Amino acid sequence: MQSPSSAPGPIEVLTVPEAMAALRIKRGKFYDLIRSNQLESFTIGRARRVTAESIRAFIRRQIEEND
Repeated sequence: MQSPSSAPGPIEVLTVPEAMAALRIKRGKFYDLIRSNQLESFTIGRARRVTAESIRAFIRRQIEEND
């Protein structure tokens, strides 16, 4: 059994509008990033979701590419 301090925290999951707002991009660009596998997402039924970690990873890659 894990101790409370080592237990993983909840995974933050964003809706499409929340993810778009976080990245400050429009819907078309958001779906372009998903189609091109630059941004990871998943679906639950018909609802698409993005983890906060996948957004952070995308941003890190963009920063590294632009350095």
